[in-house]
Amino acid sequence: MIYTANPAASFLAHQDEIEEAVLNTIRGNTFILGEEVKALEQEFAEYIGTSEAIGVGNGTDALELALRSLNIGNGDEVITVSHTAVATVAAIECAGAIPLLVDIEADFFTLDASKLVDVFSKKTKAVIVVHLYGQSADIDAIKEFCKENKLFLIEDVSQAHGATLNGKRLGSFGDIACFSCYPTKNLGALGDAGLITTNNSELANRVRALREYGWAKERYVSDYPGRNSRLDELQAAVLRVKLKYLDESNKKRADLASRYNEAFENHSWIQTPKVRIGVDHVYHLYVVKIDARDEVIEKLKLYGIFAGVHYPLPVHLQDGYAGRIKISSMNNTEIISNQILSLPMFPEFADHQKVIHALLQMNKI
Repeated sequence: MIYTANPAASFLAHQDEIEEAVLNTIRGNTFILGEEVKALEQEFAEYIGTSEAIGVGNGTDALELALRSLNIGNGDEVITVSHTAVATVAAIECAGAIPLLVDIEADFFTLDASKLVDVFSKKTKAVIVVHLYGQSADIDAIKEFCKENKLFLIEDVSQAHGATLNGKRLGSFGDIACFSCYPTKNLGALGDAGLITTNNSELANRVRALREYGWAKERYVSDYPGRNSRLDELQAAVLRVKLKYLDESNKKRADLASRYNEAFENHSWIQTPKVRIGVDHVYHLYVVKIDARDEVIEKLKLYGIFAGVHYPLPVHLQDGYAGRIKISSMNNTEIISNQILSLPMFPEFADHQKVIHALLQMNKI
């Protein structure tokens, strides 16, 4: 069987190093917020190009804690997209804020900066820009809107570890940035994990306090109403091993994407991903647009290929959110949700020819 992602393959690729790192951590007898976490935070900050990085429990927590570190909460509004993992919107509500959802660009599937004005109000405090599938959103235009309207800019980089725009790493553009290290991510743990980056030491210190009950100056004494979102030592040890190979792994993803692009180049019924000028795409997902998408999915299963859809139902149309979130026109969002298809994409994947062959057999469905 061929799946869209395979975290086990990443483990096997670095098995000896990961097992050694985990065993050394266990023998060290420190399991929460110890030396492995501190080392990962330093190494990840250096990699992204920020002064600070903070390890947290997962990517959703990262977004919530980022919002809370900016004092965004009850009654405040935060703009983001409906075409995203629901975690982005859930985190806004976990912080007590109100999500405002806008449409996406037709070519890149990321936040359409021209739509921000449609939902902006005096209660709006921040924009969460989602760098989707492995490449940057229109960060310059979004950043300019935030500057003009005195809004905080939060980057959700959960699908773009290592990607750059004009040579600068995503996660270093906004006031604060958030990363999920879920096992399927480009930098994936062997369980839940998350990271936050910023160049603001005050924000970083506030996040560190918020992730552990609001303890800022003294253990067991809460300066803020915090929570528990600590990155454990074992996951930090795993991520330190994988971080060393992230650029190499991303190159393998890009090479696989090139093979797909070349194979589908003369088949207009398969629309391959468009890459924004200046972007180094890291292909967390390889997403094509295709007609009769659901029928193609079922036919691919006959070849033992289980493609994915990221995402089949926009957040604003899901029962948990429908009718209670302020939105702009969602024309692009609703159209592409019925067309997109995620093909198998991970660094160790070697059966791309099977996927290509199976898809090309379906021409003119």
